Amino acid sequence: VEGRVRLSKKVKNGLEFLKHKRLQRIKSESSSGTSYLINMMARSGGDALRISASCGIRLQGNAGSFSRSNDASCENDVFSKHKVDKFDTSDLEWTEKIPECPVYCPTKEEFEDPLVYLQKIAPEASRYGICKIVSPLVATVPAGVVLMKEKVGFKFSTRVQPFRLAEWDTDDKVTFFMSGINYTFRDFEKMANKVFGRRYYSAGCLSATYLEKEFWHEIAYGKTESVEYACDVEGSAFSSSPSDPLGSSKWNLEVLISRLSRLPKSTLRLLETAIPGVTDPMLYIGMLFSMFAWHVEDHYLYSINYHHCGASKTWYGIPGHAASKFEKVVKEHVYTNDILSADGEDGAFDVLLGKTTLFPPSILLKHDVSVYKAVQKPGEFVITFPRAYHAGFSHGKACFT
Repeated sequence: VEGRVRLSKKVKNGLEFLKHKRLQRIKSESSSGTSYLINMMARSGGDALRISASCGIRLQGNAGSFSRSNDASCENDVFSKHKVDKFDTSDLEWTEKIPECPVYCPTKEEFEDPLVYLQKIAPEASRYGICKIVSPLVATVPAGVVLMKEKVGFKFSTRVQPFRLAEWDTDDKVTFFMSGINYTFRDFEKMANKVFGRRYYSAGCLSATYLEKEFWHEIAYGKTESVEYACDVEGSAFSSSPSDPLGSSKWNLEVLISRLSRLPKSTLRLLETAIPGVTDPMLYIGMLFSMFAWHVEDHYLYSINYHHCGASKTWYGIPGHAASKFEKVVKEHVYTNDILSADGEDGAFDVLLGKTTLFPPSILLKHDVSVYKAVQKPGEFVITFPRAYHAGFSHGKACFT
């Protein structure tokens, strides 16, 4: 079917097998008591693999080796779309009502010391929860060259994200799971470009406004079953070449994060072991509509994300001062009481920690929660401030650190 986003052949074959064997697998797991651990908790821009009560699956090792999480109550196909009344996406005019976050364009001199510059803009930018910084330095070694030549043998696995809205009750959550495929950067690029070209008969460069409406329409009504997203991949795509202006600068996130971890007043210096995504950078490689769900950084830390190459990415951010109001709206208008593990103000927090909750910001606008938008392009940093919830999606094949 034209316009339908397809998985790579191995994953597609695996999912078809899974659909036919689902009930047998559930019965087998139920009798044996088999359980599977969460693969890893995500950091900035990523998503955690949650198993618990969600209606989800995981592919492991290869497309012929899977396990089904949860019990027989999950009768609906995890990829099947249905109308979710609480998320009205029939009118997408709200997408044009979300204001842009602040955008900063420092000179090379202002850009010299990241910590000094971030302290300078923080009093204003933190009021929005999210901001964008346009780098005055240009990388002369492309990310593809870094990942294919500087990092010889570099490969990564993706997570498959069911592309639909959920009811967010006991019987209908969304879980992301591992594809079991190891891609090179070039292989993933070919797959992602093929998906985009099949849908839009184009190599890219569609407007952000158009793709934002496409995303929310497709996730509610479209034919796309799932997308793939490589997140929480240890490392970065900054070049180690001394001739690369950005890679040799203090804004190279491998350098910057290491520096932050050693500051005298930083509690991170007390850590005895490295923590990917906190003391070391992580890499994210997306395709059309790959998403990162609503989440806040661990321990309410800042986050910084650099766009190396590819299509743009839309971010939605909530100011830290509006976090409690955000959680209250999620608890009362997104989740149903039966999935909450705690009462009171923290009722929604535990479920949000799973980093698989996605819903349109229109609900936040309706209930007077401040929300701002950033469209991140190559060469731009996005900063999120403490306790600033954020979510978003990619407009096509792209690479970030």
